[in-house]
Amino acid sequence: MDTEKVIVRDNDYVLHTYKRNPIVIERGHGMHAYGPEGQDYLDFTSGIGVNSLGYCDLDWADAVARQAHKLQHTSNLYYTAPCSKLAKRLCRRTGMNKVFFGNSGAEANEGAIKAARKYSFDRYGAGRDQIITLKNSFHGRTLATLTATGQDGFHQFFGPFNDGFLYAAAGDLGALTKLVDEHTCAIMLELIQGEGGVVPLDPAFVLGVRSLCDDRDLVLIVDEVQTGVGRTGTFLACEQYNLRPDIVTLAKGLGGGLPIGAVLLNDRVAGCMGPGTHGSTFGGNPVVCAGANVVLDRLSDSFLAGVRQHGEQLREGLEKLPHVTAVDGMGLMLGVQFEEGITAQAVLDACRERGLLVLTAKTRMRLLPPLIVTAHDIERALTILDEVLCSMAPAQR
Repeated sequence: MDTEKVIVRDNDYVLHTYKRNPIVIERGHGMHAYGPEGQDYLDFTSGIGVNSLGYCDLDWADAVARQAHKLQHTSNLYYTAPCSKLAKRLCRRTGMNKVFFGNSGAEANEGAIKAARKYSFDRYGAGRDQIITLKNSFHGRTLATLTATGQDGFHQFFGPFNDGFLYAAAGDLGALTKLVDEHTCAIMLELIQGEGGVVPLDPAFVLGVRSLCDDRDLVLIVDEVQTGVGRTGTFLACEQYNLRPDIVTLAKGLGGGLPIGAVLLNDRVAGCMGPGTHGSTFGGNPVVCAGANVVLDRLSDSFLAGVRQHGEQLREGLEKLPHVTAVDGMGLMLGVQFEEGITAQAVLDACRERGLLVLTAKTRMRLLPPLIVTAHDIERALTILDEVLCSMAPAQR
């Protein structure tokens, strides 16, 4: 089917909860996505940070196909080798002790919330169940994770929202500390607030939160759904903060394009979660885990060094572009602020017309290219962005 027919059919039958771009992606390879009429897009979105190895990596696709021909699903009533292999590798790589597999970042964060509350209930009894998150955060679109999200714009239409969440300003350790009382069980952070505009937390603040959790026996949850699995140039962004959380959540890039979420727990929290406390019919699916194992195969020290190197190349190039006022983020997770009068949405639209796919996050342009991006890809993207900004700035200022 051609582009117009696909879009019309989608608009007729798919619930309109997405503001889609007016293009159809039919196939992809590496850094490039292709439309039905041969349109070629250089993709600096990676499916919102999901296609960590780009489109249709051959090793990844072969592993997924082999597993699909062998065994596609069993449920968690039985053991499978891809699931246990992935669990071992994640724990060894992160220093955590146990992992629970779900299907998305929101599910992973739901699991983390439950585990933190269960730990506190077992040690202190009922009533110690509040979780402090940060203003401008984003943790998912289920009712609990929407409530955990520290943005008023998400707290509409779907009430009543869950009790048990309080919000502190990022960077203000004193204000956060004042919120902690006998009802508090956990603090939940994104080290880089992705949907909030790609805003990194101050390292001193993060380590202060860790110390506060240690002093008050609170569970520290770090949401690495977007920052994890090599996105910032280390396997976890925690590594760049010298941080050891009690729970880490992963999703997005872990599956290389297939749906997966993971809750990694240390021993003191994991010990509270026994049979029946949590579950997922599709969690740990062998096909998805086979793909995730290929992603982990690829993320060697030298590969991650390349992510850091290309991240610096991209940042330096962005900072030199006209009408750019700030570039924030780490590795290949960057947010770009423009001068007043130039909107991120307008830049996105113009880039798309020139064959470059980018994202927005609040007022900023957000770049999440596949981790396989090359120096040539970056220079091509910077050239397009330069053309866009030079052409649009006079008309919008």
